[in-house]
Amino acid sequence: MRGDKGQRPQQIEGTYRRMIRPHVLIAGLAVAACAPNSGIYTLYRASPLDANLRIHVATFDSKDGDAYNRENCDQAATLFQQQPGVTVKFWCEKGHYRE
Repeated sequence: MRGDKGQRPQQIEGTYRRMIRPHVLIAGLAVAACAPNSGIYTLYRASPLDANLRIHVATFDSKDGDAYNRENCDQAATLFQQQPGVTVKFWCEKGHYRE
């Protein structure tokens, strides 16, 4: 029995399998990229003109994990906050930057 364009069914199946593999890999990477924000912290600051404005300062996403990133983000927030003349608030939130 012949399939499309005179090919055998096994050849067609192999062709589809080769075509689908890259798509499955790309889909898998996309899902991995959407994984929870485990271990990632983002440092924000307010604005001197609007205390409710969230301005991105830095993202801490080291492979060293949650505690390491949280500690470094908190330390950076404290150091920024303690600078002479600083009047805005600095804070950390778990996860990637969000407006």
